[in-house]
Amino acid sequence: MSITNEIHRELTVAQTDIHRDIIENSKAGDAAAQYRLYKLYAKAMYNIAYRIMNNREEAEDMLQESFSHAFQRLNSFRYDSSFGSWLKRIVINHCLNEIKRRKADLQFFEDMNLFDQKPDDDINGYEAGLSVESIRKAMNHLPSGSKMIFSLYLLEGYDHREISQILKISESNSKSQYMRAKRKVKEILNEMTHETR
Repeated sequence: MSITNEIHRELTVAQTDIHRDIIENSKAGDAAAQYRLYKLYAKAMYNIAYRIMNNREEAEDMLQESFSHAFQRLNSFRYDSSFGSWLKRIVINHCLNEIKRRKADLQFFEDMNLFDQKPDDDINGYEAGLSVESIRKAMNHLPSGSKMIFSLYLLEGYDHREISQILKISESNSKSQYMRAKRKVKEILNEMTHETR
């Protein structure tokens, strides 16, 4: 094994071992350890839930349900990934299930050619003074399906293959929706910029 591969393996192991003692104590039913685990991850998981649900109370509900589910299934966590990644997937799945339960109108388009494809230039490089808050405000104007894909890809860091598995849509559909959402967000940001001048 090369030195580079060995270093990468050690970093991966170290990353998946973070908070191992707290996780193992939580698995054993230690309430104090479970509370510490909650405190370590609650804020980040709430932010994810809020970006998907777009409502404070609903995000708090999803957070509580997700942690409850995670603690019930804690023994299934095997350190194949980081605890944060494992928990993040639970939070996202809870939010998506709640949206599906309400039969939200998630508009997905199967034909990628419905939208003319332009070169993919990152929203991050759109304008130097652009804030995350302004992007979030612009996202609120997207249809729920496009908004979810935009959020999962840009804010949560999932790739289109993972998004297609989570939402049970094709990978090309995910890419198409993301491109459409990104163009719409840019249009909204342009309008917001002109309004403030």
